[in-house]
Amino acid sequence: MARGGPKLHHGRRQELGQSFQDGGEHYHRVRPGYPEDSADWLIPAGARSAADLGAGTGKFTALLVDRGLEVSAVDPSRDMLEQLGRDCPAVHAVVGTAEETGLPSAAFDVVSVAQAWHWCDPLRASTEISRILRPHGVVGLIWNQLDTSVPWVHRLSRIMHAGDVHKPDFRPRIGPEFTSLESHLTRWEDPVTPDDILELAKSRSYYLAANDATRAKVTGNLTWYLHEHLGHADGELLQLPYLTQIWRAVRAERRGGSR
Repeated sequence: MARGGPKLHHGRRQELGQSFQDGGEHYHRVRPGYPEDSADWLIPAGARSAADLGAGTGKFTALLVDRGLEVSAVDPSRDMLEQLGRDCPAVHAVVGTAEETGLPSAAFDVVSVAQAWHWCDPLRASTEISRILRPHGVVGLIWNQLDTSVPWVHRLSRIMHAGDVHKPDFRPRIGPEFTSLESHLTRWEDPVTPDDILELAKSRSYYLAANDATRAKVTGNLTWYLHEHLGHADGELLQLPYLTQIWRAVRAERRGGSR
C-alpha cells in the first residue's frame, strides 16, 4: 500500500483542492506538460477511448487526443475545463470528481489521473474507475515532480513548498479492484526563466491557499534564491529538471466473471 508521498487529512485535502477552482489560464500557462513517452507507456494496444480524471486544463488530456483516442475529461473546476475546451475542443468535458465521474459504466479502455490522485479518496476513486473501465482496462496515475536529487532543485522545492515530491519508496494507494501495479520513470528538463519559476510557485496549492504575508515570504525567498544566491539574471533560460512517474494497473477480473 502507500508509502511516502504527501499525507493530508480529508479536510485539509479538500481545502487545498478548492484552491484550484479558478485561475485556469494561469495554471495552463505556467505548469509543465508531460513527456510523450508517459502516454505511450500507459496506453495499451488497441485502446480506443480514455477518461482523464482531474484533467485540469488538459495538460495530459492533449497527449491522449494526439494518440487518436476518444477522450472524456472530468474535473471539479468549470474554469479549468473551459481552458481545456479551448485547446481540446473535441473532448467531452464533464464537471465531476474521480469519486463521482458522471461517466457511463464499462465505457473506457484507459483512465488517467495526472497530478491529481493525491486530491482523491483512493478507495472510492478506485471503485468508480473500475466501474467506468472495460474488462482488462488500464488505470494510470501520473505525477510530474521536481527532480530533488539535484541539490539546487531540492532547495527550490522547499522554498516553493512543493509537497508532491515523493519519497523513493512511494507507491500509490489503489483499491482491490486493480492488480499488476507497475511504474515507469522519465527524467527530462523544462526550459524556464526565473520569472517562470516564480509564476510556477504561484500556481501551487500552498501559495493559492496562503494569506498575503505567507505569499510575500514565498516570493521574497524565491527572488533572493534565484537572483542573489544562484546569480541568475532576469530572462536567463534555465533547465529545470523534472521526473515524471507514472503508475499503471489493470482492472482485476471480478468474481463470477466480467459484467
